[in-house]
Amino acid sequence: LRRLKERSPKRMVVVAPTGVAAINAGGVTIHSFFQFPLAPYIPNTSFKGSDEKYRFSKEKKNIIRTLDLLVIDEISMVRADLLDQIDTVLRLHKDRHRPFGGVQLLMIGDLQQLSPVITDEEFQLLSPYYSSPYFFGSRALAGVDYVTIELKEVYRQQDSHFISILNSVRSGRPSMEAIQALNSRYEPHFVPSADEGYIRLTTHNQIADNYNAQQLSLIDEPIHSFDAEVSGNFPEY
Repeated sequence: LRRLKERSPKRMVVVAPTGVAAINAGGVTIHSFFQFPLAPYIPNTSFKGSDEKYRFSKEKKNIIRTLDLLVIDEISMVRADLLDQIDTVLRLHKDRHRPFGGVQLLMIGDLQQLSPVITDEEFQLLSPYYSSPYFFGSRALAGVDYVTIELKEVYRQQDSHFISILNSVRSGRPSMEAIQALNSRYEPHFVPSADEGYIRLTTHNQIADNYNAQQLSLIDEPIHSFDAEVSGNFPEY
């Protein structure tokens, strides 16, 4: 992606579904660039009318109208309805007869990592329109004869045995040998001291919140509260 940004003569915009991903990609979030609300998008919803949320500045309109390439990083987290929402806006400001307004789309991501975030209520709302919440369930993408390029070489790890273990886990089919190899490193009675700086990784936010709350409760010091003072122009959003 960095090499593409350095060398490509095309007018491009790089977006990502989350702030951290956007920073890593050197871009902005999808919702920030397109000024989308956080609500689910129902297909064929009109963006025309008096709703100010979808009115772009003159500069933003010029960026979209002259856009050649839209790069979406961490595509595994992008929901199908969000991709259709992008399609709707690009058609509105460029070529309404072509998918994504005729803009070339480059989607980068790993489908065996983070999945789209969707609540039960949102799923009930979107399920009549989409067979999958993943980006490839997008109606707009169904009309595109896109090319898939799979990158197979692992750069972050050098140990071939460890790489094979990781691949078996991420595919959901770890062998007994792989499980035994991982379990051989498990130390059930390991408790690091507070000053060693270990970071505890958890599978869910609630587990992390519970652990943090437990550790905070052990601090034998008074709790302090501070009230913020707001002045000047401070919009609700």
